[in-house]
Amino acid sequence: MSKAKSNVEVSFEFFPPHTEKMEETLWNSVQKLKILEPSFVSVTYGADGSTRERTHAAVERIVRETSLTAAPHLTCIGASRGEIDDIARGYWDMGIRHLVALRGDPPKDAGAYVPNPGGYAYASDLVTGLRKVADFDISVAAYPEVHPEAPNAQFDLENLKRKIDAGANRAITQFFFDTDAYLRFRDLAVAAGIERVIVPGILPITRFPQLQRFAAQCGASVPEWLHERFAGLDDDEQTRQIIAANVAIEQVRRLQQEGVNEFHFYTLNRSELTVAICHALGVHPREVA
Repeated sequence: MSKAKSNVEVSFEFFPPHTEKMEETLWNSVQKLKILEPSFVSVTYGADGSTRERTHAAVERIVRETSLTAAPHLTCIGASRGEIDDIARGYWDMGIRHLVALRGDPPKDAGAYVPNPGGYAYASDLVTGLRKVADFDISVAAYPEVHPEAPNAQFDLENLKRKIDAGANRAITQFFFDTDAYLRFRDLAVAAGIERVIVPGILPITRFPQLQRFAAQCGASVPEWLHERFAGLDDDEQTRQIIAANVAIEQVRRLQQEGVNEFHFYTLNRSELTVAICHALGVHPREVA
């Protein structure tokens, strides 16, 4: 007898490891999370395509050794249109049907983003190009608190609509802790004629200083109440884990109450917190008697 599957869908993001120890950590997490039957697992791509080979190797192993649906990230950075099209064709030939299409971030010392003259300029252009390569299932990024390079919220929303109109199947948000910001953004997207689902991106907090760095880079706000919850816990990992799980569970339960039933987790290649949060959502390993 198998347990009825939850009506909640989850997906997970991993990043390609660059050491043997990190490879082991990633693979342990894949093994623990795959039994939750995610709709897909994405694998990130470094600034300027710097992790291209490692991303490909991680995706290849996931495809070879699991039944998971792998979704490699592809960016516009550091490659011509022809090179990106060739990568996409290679993924299609591997059996990959889902891609995450992003503009991508330039290297830290490169300053402002400048499109490659021979490449895809922006994510909407990349989506258009990928649609010509093959019938991929394409996810794109969304920013409930506005992309840090966007001049204003309306410009950012119009950019999202361009990506959807180009053929994206869904948008996945940058992580956020102000749930009302996501809900307002979702309403604005609907009003703008965006009919695809906007999946909330959830970041379980493993280390608070690391979270603050991530937030500063992507324009996500860190509310004062969150600072207060983690204050004084720098040397108390066990309590941090409990607080982190509670914060994320409160967030996803509130989103559930608002009609959200798809969630994307930025796992940072760890499984413990994500497993706990999924359990609270009703996403458990399937039991077969």
